[in-house]
Amino acid sequence: MKQITSLLMAFVLMMGLANFAYSADNDSKEVKIKTSAKCKMCKSRLERNLGLSKGIESANLNLDDKVMTVKYNPKRTSEEKIREVIAKTGYQADEIPAVESAHDKLPKCCRRTAEEHSH
Repeated sequence: MKQITSLLMAFVLMMGLANFAYSADNDSKEVKIKTSAKCKMCKSRLERNLGLSKGIESANLNLDDKVMTVKYNPKRTSEEKIREVIAKTGYQADEIPAVESAHDKLPKCCRRTAEEHSH
């Protein structure tokens, strides 16, 4: 009888955890932000910085259209904060201009005045 009770408790606990994981994932939001990124180095830099930010679940930059797709937890961050991270990394984020001091630290090939390239 003790084993059955233990198994039932374990089952209830597992179902509760699964439900929590489902609801946490279900609460996620997604935002698409136009950036001034140029190349794979920009992509790597932006995705890494966003990935290290609180509340960000995933970040993917499409280099063809320069749009960053970010999946995030709205309880831990906001679209405004995501745009701030991009701007503080040195890139434009929709209408938010890049922070100049960060932009000036980018490799010359990644700055907004650089010609388009694909390395």
